[in-house]
Formats: sequence, structure tokens, C-alpha cells
Amino acid sequence: MSLDDAVSPATQAALPTPATSDGTAAATRAAIDAPLTWLGSPAHARWLEQHTDDLIAFASGSAIDAGFGYLDGDGEVRDSDPDGEAELWITCRMIHSYSLGVLLGRPGCAVLVDHGLGALQQTFADVENGGWYSKVTADGPTASIKEAYAHAFVLLATSSALLAGRPGAAELLAQAQEVHTTRFWNEDEGMAVESWDAAWTECESYRGVNANMHTVEAYLAVADATGEHVWRERALRILRRVLGYAADYSWRIPEHFSTDWEPLPDYNTDDRAHPFRPYGATVGHWFEWARLALHARAAELAHGAPEGDVAWLLEPAVALFEAGVREGWAVDGEDGFVYTVDFDGVPVVRERMHWVVTEAIGAAAALWRATGDVSYAEAYQTWWDYAQTYLLDGSGSWVHELDVHNAPADTVWPGKPDIYHAIQASLIPRLPLWPALASAVKAGLLDS
Repeated sequence: MSLDDAVSPATQAALPTPATSDGTAAATRAAIDAPLTWLGSPAHARWLEQHTDDLIAFASGSAIDAGFGYLDGDGEVRDSDPDGEAELWITCRMIHSYSLGVLLGRPGCAVLVDHGLGALQQTFADVENGGWYSKVTADGPTASIKEAYAHAFVLLATSSALLAGRPGAAELLAQAQEVHTTRFWNEDEGMAVESWDAAWTECESYRGVNANMHTVEAYLAVADATGEHVWRERALRILRRVLGYAADYSWRIPEHFSTDWEPLPDYNTDDRAHPFRPYGATVGHWFEWARLALHARAAELAHGAPEGDVAWLLEPAVALFEAGVREGWAVDGEDGFVYTVDFDGVPVVRERMHWVVTEAIGAAAALWRATGDVSYAEAYQTWWDYAQTYLLDGSGSWVHELDVHNAPADTVWPGKPDIYHAIQASLIPRLPLWPALASAVKAGLLDS
């Protein structure tokens, strides 16, 4: 018996009509046969969105009188912080994270942004000399050094808060721009200096690319938030110089430099796991620099640069990513990225940091978007699977550090300082490479 014989004419009329010459069937077949990619998938985007919300909820109790506190593994401000001490870089990273929450339409985030901005206006501000102290309590500064690393996050935080429409953000951003221009940016060198004393009378002789990396991130964000292209031009100058160092060192970026920007490959050989200035080359930074190069490239293309003029940003991004995978991922027989290697590529600190995985995820997503190469999408999936297995702890956040066997550890980073790296990893795969994150979210470009 045929189908036509088995059902009534009315039932036949209700059955779906097979696709014919309109190409629907061919398009469906092509989608079925295509390589699997989570990137661009609406279902994966929903998973990422839930992860964003989990992170926002996890850190919602981090506000303290002086700013934002350093969290322990349970999301509580750790007991070891004396007298409610707040650090400038953590406070600013939380302002940025919760500004993204405001832009995403998440209730409760605006109050936290405003709390952080109040801390920048009051407890952190050096009203006599300008700029912001690096550590404070509600009673005053506990460390008066003025750091480029932390001041880069002041720029990022206030530019994001400006886009989120928070009161006082515009004035703070203008102050931060002035401080960066007059104190940290060196026009002759095309780089940022490292730090000053409170009165801006003594500049540290050390130079570092970690601070400059976050300066690039901040400058790109400020350029998009304000429309002032000078910030993008400065970011490009930093990128050109650091990518040159990377090429000279087989893509193992030197981190530490003299005042004259001569590499110091033996720096901190006696403190190899230093949380901010470790000996050797830091694998996670290779992924960060790769992604920032791609953001800068996309910004240049969006502003009319010919494709050939920005190849110098794409090729190093690919090389840095490949080096990070080759020398960082599972090189000691266990899954995960080692923290640092020496300049022969031999692992030095083998603990696994959560932020390295987040940056690898972001770089893979960025390279997939820039090139369409499915191998980046495959790496992206591998690292999210690894994160789910070892790092996502069920509380809405990430285990901050793992040992060489992927068990929780606190050798370098005890507790969970903030959600900045993780929340960006949940958003970068859903956004274009330009504009910068907060600007892109405000422009309605999620999942576009």
C-alpha cells in the first residue's frame, strides 16, 4: 500500500511539502555535511550566555568599602585581606565586568559599577598628585605606587562604564586619559613605561610588556568608546614593537626589559613563578597578543585600511597561536597549558592557570572569525571541554589554578581575584572582532 492509499486527502494536505528546486534541501544537506563548529551556533551562544550570567552572580558579593575585594574559592572576600584592602587592578576589572552586565541588561549590575566608580573617585584617587594608588583601604592607601598595568584597567573600566551610561564615568575617563598621556605613554618609544612613585618624581627603570599588553587592550577600547583615533594609533605602535620582539625570539615573547627596551631573558630566574613578572616566556600572553592583534587589524579594516596593509597583524597572530599550542598545550603528558617556558621552549612553571585557557579560547574564536579556518573552531571546542572537565567548578566560576595533574592548586594564584578573563571568554566568541567588547555589546552585535 502506498502512502497516498494509507491516508486521507485532508491528512495528505497537512503533511509538509518536500523541498524541491528552491535549494532548501541542498542547503540543509550542506549544513549536515559541514564540519561541526560551536562557533556561530545559536545553541552554543545560549550556553555562553548562561555562563556569563553565572559569573555575574558568582562575584556579586565582592564589593567592599574600599572597592572590590579579592575572592576566595567560594566567592567570598578572602579573610586574609587586611582591613578590607582593595587593589586597583581588581576593582577596575570588576567595574569593566559589571559594566558589560549593564550593557547586557542584567539587573543589579549598575549598582556595582557605581560602587566601583565611587571607589576610583574617593579611596583610590590621589587628589594631590593625580592618578590612582595601587592598594587602599577605606582609611587610605596601603601602597602608593602608580602602575601602568593597573592604570590601563582604569582606562578600560571607565570607558566601559561610560558606554553603560554610569554617572561620573566620563569625568573619570577624561582623567585617566590625561594621566596615561602625560605619565605612562612615551611618544618617542611608542610604549608605556612601567610605574612611578606617588608624586610622579621617580620612574621605575624596569620595562615590561604585560603592562603594555593591557595598555593595548585599553587603548583600543577607548578609541571605540570615544571615537578618538589617537588611542588606536598608539595601540598599533605598541603592537608593532612587541610583535617584532616576538618574531626575534621564535614567538616566545620576552616579558622583561631594561629602561632602553633591551630584553632581560634572565629576569626573575630566582622567582620563576612570580604572579606578574615570572621568569621566561608566558604562554597565555601569546594568545592574548594574538587576539589583540586581530582586534587591531579588524579596527584598521573597518576604518578603510587595505587588506595588504594589515597583514603584519594577521601573520604574527597565527604564529603566536601556533607557538602557544605547540609549546604550551599538553607538553608534559597531561592536558592543559603550562604557565611558562624558557627561551628554548622548555616548560618552567607547569601549573595550569585558568586565565591561559580563557585566552586560548578567545584567540581561537578570533582566528576562526578572521580566517574561517575550521581548525581554530576545533581547538576552541577542545579547550571548552577541558574547562568543563577541570576548571568550571559548579559555583558559576573557574578554579583559578591547577597543578600538573589538573587538581586544584594555589602555588601562584590562591583564590579567585576577579571574573575578568572568564567573562570575556564568554563574550568574545559571540562578537565581531571590531569594535571592542563593550562598544560591540552596546551596538547590539551579539551573535551577529
